[in-house]
Order: sequence, then C-alpha cells, then structure tokens
Amino acid sequence: MTPVTAVAVYIVIWWLVLFTVLPWGAQAPDNPEPGHATSAPIRPRLLLKFAITTVLAGVVFAILYWVITSGWFSLRD
Repeated sequence: MTPVTAVAVYIVIWWLVLFTVLPWGAQAPDNPEPGHATSAPIRPRLLLKFAITTVLAGVVFAILYWVITSGWFSLRD
C-alpha cells in the first residue's frame, strides 16, 4: 500500500466512522427557538466527536492495514 493510497483509505474510513459517531448522544430540544430546526441537537459536541472519530478510524485503519500487508487476505489471488 503506497502512502497516497493509505491516506486516501484513512480519509474514507474517517468519514464513514464520523457518520456513525454523529448521532451518539444527540438530543433534540423540547422547545426549539423560532427559526431553528426542530431536529437540531442541543449540544452537538463536534470536537469530542471528531476526536473519537479520529481514534476509531485509526484503529480500523490499523486493523485493515495489518490484514492487507500480512497476506492473510489477498485480492490478488
């Protein structure tokens, strides 16, 4: 796996994990302010979710990288 491919794979994994993490702990307000979306979360905590996403994506990428480089699973055969 070349470095460019590794970065591209990590970015794809990061986005997939982000969309998985975004709904965690999201709660809609009981009485939203006029003009606000009724489904907008009270406290989105985006920085915390970005940090969690980065760590989880790193773990998933490390596992995927190990599987690809170990030869345990190959699409070339």
